[in-house]
Amino acid sequence: MSTHIRTSFPYETAHEDVLIPLPDGTRLYARVWRPVTDEPVPALLEYLPYRLTDWTAPRDWQRHPWYAGHGYASVRVDVRGHGNSEGLPADEQTQVEAADGAEVVHWLAAQPWCSGRVGMFGLSRGGFGSLQVAALAPEPLRAVVAVCSTDDGYDNDRHYLGGSVLACDLHGRAAAMLAFASRPPDPRYVGQVMWRDMWVRRLEAVSPSVHTWLEHQTRDAYWRRGSVREDYGSVRAAVLAVGGWHDPYRDTVLRLVEHLPANRVRGLIGPWSHQYPDRGLPPGPAIGFLQETLRWWDHWLKPRPDGGATPAGGGTGVLSEPLLRAYISDSHVPATVYPALPGRWVGEDAWPSPSVTPVSYALRGVPVPVRSPLHTGLDAGRFLPLGNDADLPPDQRDEDAKSACFEFEVREETWVLGRPGVRLRLTSPVPRGQVIARLCDVFPDGASTLVTRGVLNLSAREGTDRAVEWPPGATRDVTFELSAIGHAFPPGHRIRLAVSSAYWPWVWPQPGSDAGFTLHPDGSSLELPVRARESDPSITFEEPEESEPLGAVVPATLDEPRPQRLVVRDVAAGTWRLEVDPGLGGTRVYPDGLEVTEDALETYTTGQRDPLSARTRSDWSIRFHRPDTSWDARVETHSQITCEAGEFFTSDEVICRDGDEVVFHRTWERRIPRTAG
Repeated sequence: MSTHIRTSFPYETAHEDVLIPLPDGTRLYARVWRPVTDEPVPALLEYLPYRLTDWTAPRDWQRHPWYAGHGYASVRVDVRGHGNSEGLPADEQTQVEAADGAEVVHWLAAQPWCSGRVGMFGLSRGGFGSLQVAALAPEPLRAVVAVCSTDDGYDNDRHYLGGSVLACDLHGRAAAMLAFASRPPDPRYVGQVMWRDMWVRRLEAVSPSVHTWLEHQTRDAYWRRGSVREDYGSVRAAVLAVGGWHDPYRDTVLRLVEHLPANRVRGLIGPWSHQYPDRGLPPGPAIGFLQETLRWWDHWLKPRPDGGATPAGGGTGVLSEPLLRAYISDSHVPATVYPALPGRWVGEDAWPSPSVTPVSYALRGVPVPVRSPLHTGLDAGRFLPLGNDADLPPDQRDEDAKSACFEFEVREETWVLGRPGVRLRLTSPVPRGQVIARLCDVFPDGASTLVTRGVLNLSAREGTDRAVEWPPGATRDVTFELSAIGHAFPPGHRIRLAVSSAYWPWVWPQPGSDAGFTLHPDGSSLELPVRARESDPSITFEEPEESEPLGAVVPATLDEPRPQRLVVRDVAAGTWRLEVDPGLGGTRVYPDGLEVTEDALETYTTGQRDPLSARTRSDWSIRFHRPDTSWDARVETHSQITCEAGEFFTSDEVICRDGDEVVFHRTWERRIPRTAG
């Protein structure tokens, strides 16, 4: 399915950059695309910390002009302390960002070109930011489209997983956000005189997020404060929740359609990665997502012809759609990238769905010791797939060999939709550890495709809000869910449950966890949410549309491309190192003459048996250059986490230059007790 680039729209459009004042005097930088009309129109807000004048500009130009061309004022705003916005950066779990967002909603509604009705949308940070603003219930905010976003900052984000430290992404995201928060404002937009003072004030306020995130290793008040999951009733705007089976936040879609009122929520889950579903990035198929969201906006933001206050509907039919539209992917051979996955759409009018039946599979056999090598998990793939060539998990046979495996023959095609669960009877010789369960689709030739997985920190078995050590030598039953999935197992294949005691670098190993545990099949089971084999051919989508691209250029270079994921084994030292290129770098030249070059490398190292050998490191280098003004600003950051039995040790460094002059250099070192994660 190809993307159609629209060059003409029902409305002519224009755009301008403005500063939006907040009550404390801070001004946020915004870009406003508007239809050329004398009539007030609804406003759509995308609100992010990711620099609208450069970093997200190519993506912004794919959708904001499109919305303006269809009769909406589409507004992109940088949060305080980022991009060209004034103020100082704040932690993403605080209410500062959400409160500012609510003020922006009110400001938009009060503009003479706005009808007073506002919608918010966003991907990832923009999506869960939209939900957080919606939880504050600003009156003009009538509708939200949250894509690949989370309702739970602790256990369905990039910090913790099943109560365990998410080593790859807690570290990787904290390091990236340190580099991003250290970037300068652009003199072209804030002024040649002011930019450096703004930058230095911002840098003096920067603090590594990893400190705060590691200081809160259970689901405490810090995480609850930023999680919509704590009070779904606070969200009064209508929510279109969108996710992908290859996005880690997909469980949020199912929770939102379950807990929000059915007349104000719809869910959509496709085969996609962590991307807008119209961009054509693998895996597809892509859909006409902008057209789909336009139906949502028209329903909730366009007034009735008679002037009534309730939504017009306008024949868009959004509430006639099933509560949840979900894609059931066909079985597919293991690969790290798929241009498109075959499958079919199903519709659910309620969630939990009466079309889904839990089916239990009892484990068989004698007790089995599970003592996985600590490098088990190197074939896990990327936690946050973005559509790159090396994002998804390769063949799982090597991982399966390091795990205890239980198999079930597929006699007839079996559709799974929802969250599988496991009940495992374990005996642990040590007070700390973790258990990882992977669900795989095994082909007749032995190829093993990862379908979904789940993690439980054994100290979180009574809830992620507390840490309860395991009585050494005791036998206990533990239950936990795997991430949701839509998948069809064909006859002749085998369903494999693989259980391991390690999963690096997704899960940071616990002290003593190299001892593993004993799994007792008697009393253990796998539960699958089996869906009736009935698709819904009426669920269709238009082909993707976007507005004309910005015209940013990626110049060709003679450099050899760096591997996206490279595993290095030091045989003599007995260590494994995973090198990851986050795929966010390279050089880009913008139409206004700005050249931005980014380079990043993450490394994850572990020995085979020593849990204290685990370490992570991230190095970033960013350059902003304008040849016409000789502006040349550089950001360099280095971040590392190591561990001892009772502490994490973090070190971070930021070096910023204006030309050859160092304008800021600071290092942080912190010891943080290992209380749970």
